[in-house]
Parts: sequence; C-alpha cells; structure tokens
Amino acid sequence: MRRLSWRFAAAVLALLTVSRLALSLWLWSRVQSAGGLWPILFGGWRIDLSLLALICAVPALLSPWLGHRRWPTCLTAWWYRVWWLLFVLLEVSTPQFITEYDTRPNRLYVEYLNSPHEVSAMLWHGYKGVLLVGVIGLALLGWIGFRLLRTRMVDAPMKLTWRPLATIVSAIVLFLAARGTLDHRPLNASVVAFSDDSMVNTLPLNSLYSVANAIRGMSSERSAAAVYGSMPEPDMQRIVRDAAGLEGPMLDPKSPSMHHQQASARTAKPLNLVIIMEESLGAQFIGTLGGDKLSPQFDTLAAQGWLLARTYATGTRSVRGLEAVNTGFLPTPAEAVLKLPRSQHGFFTIAGLLGQFGYHSRFIYGGEAHFDNMRSFFLGNGFDEVIDQPKFEVKPTFVGSWGASDEDMFNELHQRLMQDGDKPNFTLAFSVSNHTPWEYPAGRIQASAPAASVQNTVRYADWSIGQFFARAKKSPYWDHTVFLIVADHDARVFGASLVPVTHFHIPALILGAGVPVRRDEHIVSQLDLAPTLLSLIGISSTHPMLGADLTVRDPDRAIMQYGDDYGYLKGDQLLVLQPGQPAKQFHYEVAGEKFTPVTTDPMLHRVALAHALWPSWAYFNQRYVLPAAQDAVAAKPAGMTASP
Repeated sequence: MRRLSWRFAAAVLALLTVSRLALSLWLWSRVQSAGGLWPILFGGWRIDLSLLALICAVPALLSPWLGHRRWPTCLTAWWYRVWWLLFVLLEVSTPQFITEYDTRPNRLYVEYLNSPHEVSAMLWHGYKGVLLVGVIGLALLGWIGFRLLRTRMVDAPMKLTWRPLATIVSAIVLFLAARGTLDHRPLNASVVAFSDDSMVNTLPLNSLYSVANAIRGMSSERSAAAVYGSMPEPDMQRIVRDAAGLEGPMLDPKSPSMHHQQASARTAKPLNLVIIMEESLGAQFIGTLGGDKLSPQFDTLAAQGWLLARTYATGTRSVRGLEAVNTGFLPTPAEAVLKLPRSQHGFFTIAGLLGQFGYHSRFIYGGEAHFDNMRSFFLGNGFDEVIDQPKFEVKPTFVGSWGASDEDMFNELHQRLMQDGDKPNFTLAFSVSNHTPWEYPAGRIQASAPAASVQNTVRYADWSIGQFFARAKKSPYWDHTVFLIVADHDARVFGASLVPVTHFHIPALILGAGVPVRRDEHIVSQLDLAPTLLSLIGISSTHPMLGADLTVRDPDRAIMQYGDDYGYLKGDQLLVLQPGQPAKQFHYEVAGEKFTPVTTDPMLHRVALAHALWPSWAYFNQRYVLPAAQDAVAAKPAGMTASP
C-alpha cells in the first residue's frame, strides 16, 4: 500500500504538472501578462498535494498495519485506479471546456450531466474530433495508470514497534498537506489566485479540485456572506433600498424591497407582453451595437423601437438570464433560483404578478423544458402552461441537438398569439439554435465557411427574428402587444480580466404598442427590464423587484456574476468582489476594454457588497415573494397610452 500510494501520488503530480505546462503554453500570452509560469506551478503543487492527501489518507494510515496483506492492497489499487481515471478524464476535458467557457471545468460540468440526451447529442454532432482525441487520451493514460498501480504490489511487513510511529508521522504529514498552510484558514482556491485574469487564476487548480469544489458549493446553497464577507443587516437593507430609489417607510418589513410602482403608460386596458430570449446572442454580433455585422434584421428593428444600447447580462448561463428577466432577482455565487429548492413555489415572477391582473402566462421553448429545471420552476411560480418541443402545435421543420429551430419556435409563438382572444396574455419565448454545435436548416442564409459556426447561427437567429416580426406587424395582436428581444448571455464569456465586461454586453430592444423610438446609451442591467415592461404595458403594481423602471429613472449601473467574482459597474467604475480577497476597483473604458486599477472607493465597495449579500438573504429567508393579491391590484391602469 505504501508503494501504491507513492506511485499514485507521483503519477498524479506528473500528470497535473504536464497538464498545467501544456495549458500555460497554449495560453502563454495571458499567462505571461498575468505574472508568468511560477505562480501557476507553485500554487498548483500546493493544491495537488492537498487533494492527494485527502485521497491517500485512509490507505496511507492503514499501510503500516495492512500493507503486507493481499486483499487490502488489491482494494487500494482499485481505489487509486478510479481516482486516476477521474483525474485523467477531467484534465482531458479541460482544453475544450476552456475554449467554451474560459475557465476550468466547474459547476457547469456537473450540471450538464443532468441533461445527458441534449449534451450527448451536442457532443456527437459538433465535437466528433474532440471526442475521438479525448477517448484516445483517456484510454492511453488510463492504461498507463492501470499498469503503474498493479494489484499485486504488496509491501514488505513493517516491524510491529515501528507501526504506531509510522501512523503518527503519516497523520501529521497528511494533515499538513491537506490543510496546505499554517494560516488560520486552510488552503482554498483564493489562496492561489494571483492575477486580474479570472481564467488564469484557475490554472493553479486542477480540474478535479475545481469540480469537487463546485459540487461542495452547489450542495450547500452557498451564501454570498460566506464568499464575500458580511455587513449588518440594517445597513444592507438601507443601502439596497437607497440605490433602488425606494423612499419612505417599508410597505412590508418582512419583504424590505416590496414597493409600489406606478406605470408611466396609461392604457384603456393592459397590453399583452411577449419576451423573446435569444440564446447566446451577445452584442459582439450585433452591428448596431458595434459588433460584427451579422444582424441586419435586428439592426432594422432597432431603428423602430427603444434600443437599450448598453444592456448587460447578470451572468453567463441561460438560467441566470431567465432569473434576471423574469424575476428581477439579483445574481448570487450560488445557483440561479430556477434550480434552488426554496424558490420552486411562492417565489416572485412577473408571470405570477400578471396572473393577479387576469393575465394568462405561457413559456415556449424549442427544446425540452426539463433542462435547467425550467418546467418545474415556471409552473411552480405563476406560469399557466409550458410549451416545449413535444407540445408544439406547428410541426417543426428542423430539429437539432438542442431542439426545434428558431423559426419553428417563432412559428409556434405566432400560432399561439393568433389564437389568443381578448384575455390579456404574457408569453416568454426562448430560442435554441445559436448554441453549439451550431445547427440550423439549410437555405435560409448566406452562410460563410465553415457552415457549423457561431457566425452562421447568429445570421440564422437574426433571419428568424426578421421573419417573425414581418408577420407580427401584419397580425391583429401587434397593436396591443409590447415585445422585448433580449439575449440570455453572450455566446462565450472570456477575457484577461476579473470580470470581462464586454462579454456581458447583450442586445435589448423593446418595440410594439406605444413604445417610443429612441436609442438609449445609459448602462442598463437585465434586472431593469421587467419593471420597465410592467410600466410600458400599463400595469401599476406592488412588487419586490430592485431593478429600475427605465421610463422614469436611469440607474446607470450593471451587476455581473462571473463564477465567484462579482462585478458592480457604476458609470465608468467597476468594483469587483472576490472570495477571500480584498475588493478591487478599476476605471473601465469601453473602447479597447481597458481596466485601469484605482484606489477602492469605500462607499462603492459597500454598495456593491450590499447588493451581493441581499439576494442570498432574501432567498434563505424567503422574502422575495408575490404581494398579496389585493395589494398587487390596488391601482388599476386607466386612460390613454403615454410615451415615457
């Protein structure tokens, strides 16, 4: 068992060191800018030894007593073989994961395991070459590990008098290695973080450590206070309310953010609402937002409605975008509320609020709505029906790895809107085509080479938007419906900064009945969209959302959760909170994506920290709820439509 433990530890250290060296050479320009190779290697060895100490603890402590026996040695060999395969699998997966997400495997790696059908189809259709290389690498390295860790490597018997001492020495060494430091806090990812590049900070980790750390965080519903530190609750509530412009006494002390919002648009009756969430459609692809000129249809529509030209997503996953736009809930370092247990019933959504005004709410999705727990969350929180691909009334013309194409989703949306009568309705429609492995029906666009690329799926998504709105404008529902087109997040979020702000920049366009034609250059968050839409459709209501009604107030701030880093952008100042480290502040220049470190403003730090802590507090205490029905409908919309 001693020989097995030493061989296993040496093999793992060699594997992980070679992997780090290869990743560092591949990403050398970023590694060099961040401070070079040594912090990655030294920090990596500390992390590796800590994880190895935990894995080897039981065999090492039992080795003096049982290492000379056959059956404990055989069990130990298989124990190490399983761990070796896990190390190899995660490291082999790492380069492609970094390509997609600009970070080591983390919670996303685990979450995708809950959707094997979609993920396996995506991998098979879009990554056959990568899969082949990965399987060959896994098989070859797995074979090497099995050869090294033979089941017959029985130790020579140790003298009985030496066994207690060997056990005590092993326990001390293992404890020190596992703890990784003599400081009051044990070794963790923040200790080996050394740069302002979030991705480079993950290189000292190994991918098994990163995934295990993510699983631990997922299982514990991490509180922001445990990640960023705490502040007195009264201060937190006051700061958050002040920033949201909530003056006067609280309407409900149990729900401090609950307030009344008076709609700026006055309508004879409430308008219908349609939110179209576009998968991965970052501003980098939108011509009118300064991106690649792949969006002629969107650019044309942008001149016909209210373009929020500096809108920022709250995160990098679809569930985070759905959370922000449909609930107005601030992001946290934990899961989005769509997937957390305490928010599956009784959690505030605009669908639940509009239901108190007689609205019928539906969710239309081209894939299968069990993905990311969308079906359960929406049906448990105000939506009357969930219509995913199996329930489409209009037969899809093209079905890819993730579901029906965008044009099929829009056909279904148009069909349902045409069927609606006089009853007010709210529809959330979510596209799927602009996602790896970049599948779309032929003959719709002028595709560039290679055909399977994000550029072409963006062109196709834009074509589908144009086709839908060409029909919508000629349809009876157009004159009494407000539409929002918004992305859930960018296609790929990466960059040599703690929070790559440019890749949180997304398109957001409001158009339809009574919507003003204007281009708005203020900083806007996804959090501000729901309150603004309520105002535009003529709904005066009481709700707990902290976003701004943009028809009356420009907050000029955005909130971004990037892994465990939390960004609060106010004007040209970006305050970044990191786990276990002091806050950092940067002067942010949009042109060239330039971050200049500046002295941290204590007040801005407190504002950012309060906003980071508040959603965890609200979630754990279940304070983000629908108002009582009589409060929600206290003010009835009346009069004529007014532009903001």
